[in-house]
Amino acid sequence: MGLSAPLWRDSNQNPVQIGGVVSRKSQTLVGNNTTVNTPIFRITGTVQVVALYGVVTTTIGANHTAGLYRLNDQTAQVAITTSGATLSGLAVGTTIVKKGLAAAALTLLDNAAGRVSEPTTLETSYFSPFVIMKKNGANTDIEYGYATTDTPTSGVIQHFLVWMPVSQDANVVAQ
Repeated sequence: MGLSAPLWRDSNQNPVQIGGVVSRKSQTLVGNNTTVNTPIFRITGTVQVVALYGVVTTTIGANHTAGLYRLNDQTAQVAITTSGATLSGLAVGTTIVKKGLAAAALTLLDNAAGRVSEPTTLETSYFSPFVIMKKNGANTDIEYGYATTDTPTSGVIQHFLVWMPVSQDANVVAQ
């Protein structure tokens, strides 16, 4: 594996991380005065998610609210984070993180100023790991959702999923 930046990104621009396979998906935001839920990663089998986060790569439009991650098995939509992160007008480099329990909103790290964000003394890792399983006979996707009143909105988020297989058929495919 060749490194394009020593110890930070591999030749495919994936972050070099210890603890799992890194899958990534770039999402262009195109919602037009509506709520949008976009499949980001398709799950097969059972996987442990070590980290789930996104990085803004093109400035977000003026109205982008209720940002969340959820699991959609085509029948039920299960919260991975709660609705609530507002990304309106955020700049390139801003990061969203699944850091707490499913009842918690995304953690927003706005790069308008220097930031320090760390786990509480009770956490053993910065990211909040969890296990997800594909519904038998149905596509099961991790989705990123948001609401906008822009007509249309704009921006790009690069989503990253660091994961480890639990079941023999475990896999993650970017959508």
